[in-house]
Amino acid sequence: MQQETLRQIDLLIHARWIVPVNGTQPIFDDHSIAVHAGCILEILPTEISRQRYLATDEFDLHEHALIPGLVNAHGHAAMTLLRGAADDMPLHNWLRDFIWPLEGRWVSEQFVYEGTQLAIAEMLLGGTTCFADMYFFPDAAARAAKEIGIRAQLSCPVLDFPSAWAANADEYISKATQLHDTYRHHPLINVAFGPHAPYTVSDAPLLKIAVLAEEMDVPIHMHVHETAQEIQDALAATGKRPLQRLAELGLVSPRLVCVHATQLTDNEIALLHDNGASVVHCPESNLKLASGFCPVAKLNQAGVNVALGTDGAASNNDLDMLAEMRTAALLGKAVAGDASAVPAYQALQMATLNGARALGMDDKIGSLEAGKLADIVAVRMDCFNAMPIYNPLSHLVYSSQSSQVSHVWVAGKLLVEGGRLTTIDTQKLRDNTLVWQALLQSDARH
Repeated sequence: MQQETLRQIDLLIHARWIVPVNGTQPIFDDHSIAVHAGCILEILPTEISRQRYLATDEFDLHEHALIPGLVNAHGHAAMTLLRGAADDMPLHNWLRDFIWPLEGRWVSEQFVYEGTQLAIAEMLLGGTTCFADMYFFPDAAARAAKEIGIRAQLSCPVLDFPSAWAANADEYISKATQLHDTYRHHPLINVAFGPHAPYTVSDAPLLKIAVLAEEMDVPIHMHVHETAQEIQDALAATGKRPLQRLAELGLVSPRLVCVHATQLTDNEIALLHDNGASVVHCPESNLKLASGFCPVAKLNQAGVNVALGTDGAASNNDLDMLAEMRTAALLGKAVAGDASAVPAYQALQMATLNGARALGMDDKIGSLEAGKLADIVAVRMDCFNAMPIYNPLSHLVYSSQSSQVSHVWVAGKLLVEGGRLTTIDTQKLRDNTLVWQALLQSDARH
């Protein structure tokens, strides 16, 4: 008789710990998440959940911690195919002498589609359920994300110069608006403007983007203050620091997502806060390219929303958000000269809720709360590197490895089960990647 009173739902996940990242910092012990129609119904004690729900799919993960799906708030997904193609050099040499020429010869719709598949496979296995991408042929990246089932925000690139995808700034902008119209109501894919950087986009396109972003209600995703050289060049050319120029053009607003931001004055931090702009910190890429240090502790103290991104695999060289989270916490302490700066909970929030907020999606994802979409990651905590456990939250940030990610759900759909991808033909993906490897190696020899 009791069975008949149970509510039928899609999914019930029982876990040893649940870290909701809801702002109050609780860790729920021996709790469960009830999911139906892709959304979280409630988080409740496991014993009660069994008395209340009958699920089509039920998972007992009693040595695991459940966290919100990680949000990789900045990257260039297809550049996984350029992983390791050019290393150990400064940003501008890396771009102009190696990466841009390689892209000019090889980037195509197929390159982006198959490179994005490779990136998504890596990200899902590391617990990333949503990624922001800035790269050519975003329509191909959208197709890859949609087919696999991951959440994505495609920041369509805008440049003053031509590429394989568009001839000029007007065409880049036109294609971005078209892609936005295509995916306006898609449950997994949305579109943003991605002007590459202040030094590659002139005033007229930026003014046009500012107006269109407001009309279309989309973010503006941009590399800003990435290196000291960028600041010096801007001052020499215009007499203005890039952020000052962007502010005068009307781009510094809650829509603006400033990627890298390693060169910020106190006044610029105040400008970002006062206008509600976000920063995406990419610590490992910045370290590898010696681009500088984002003042994360200062930004946090000022109330600026700071998210976390990996950047592309060509400059990181992986898309591991758990590792990025650890690096962000450690580097934040060293830069601030304060061991209490960027504590574990804050680092996790940067990788989840803050990322969702930067992408304009924090009403839907980024935390485990009733009513939000069921983007959930299970991390095994019975591995030797995670034992003994005194504080599971600290272990998630300082000890955990991507290999501990066992299950990943996006909107309640299981995309990783037992550490295996469920929606990707992994052998075909390996074969395609090896084909690209052979092509690029042949290019390098000639």
